[in-house]
Amino acid sequence: MKKLFSLLLLLLPLTALAGAYEDMEEAMIRKDSASVIALLDRGMDVNTVSRTGDTLLIQAIRQEMPELVDKLLTRRARLNARNRNGETALSIAAFMGQMPYVQRLVEAGAEVNFYGWPPLTYAAFNGHREIVEYLLKRGAEINAKTENGSTALFFAARNGHTAIVRLLLENDADPTIANENDETAVDAALKGKNTDSVELLRDVGGRSGKTLTIDLSK
Repeated sequence: MKKLFSLLLLLLPLTALAGAYEDMEEAMIRKDSASVIALLDRGMDVNTVSRTGDTLLIQAIRQEMPELVDKLLTRRARLNARNRNGETALSIAAFMGQMPYVQRLVEAGAEVNFYGWPPLTYAAFNGHREIVEYLLKRGAEINAKTENGSTALFFAARNGHTAIVRLLLENDADPTIANENDETAVDAALKGKNTDSVELLRDVGGRSGKTLTIDLSK
């Protein structure tokens, strides 16, 4: 009987933790910053991770909860923790076009450059020119490549963000870089039927990465 009682005492903290975790998830879904902060005040880990691998900071950015973002930064939440997709809080803020969050995170020490899909690529992909410009000023590597070798210029060209293509070229982005599929920014722009971007790229020496095969037997 004493052993059973001791076991129950050991399990109580785990039960309480599970309940607090569920409360946290529900509060995040409701965008209830006050309830989340109250849980943190009661000892919940500031770097708690959701079932999908997002830290509280990443979730707060996604849910656009500025009060909670401020609280997490004040409590020194890990800035560069990455979720299962390799995204950081700064990546998400750049993708969403949330300049205030981007600035806060960078000023707090968030990494601008890392392997995978860096924030610059996310901002260029989604057409957020102001954020692209800001990240470049803060040291973002303009020719950084994703896992398959594509650059921010490639995605800006593919998605028709001509103003960003121009900005990147003005900052010496390399239009000749080809990814693992031998596709350059020109190929990306052609696929997206973005003729303005094609012209800009070709004017500075951009060209297709696809080689033309000639059948000499005919």
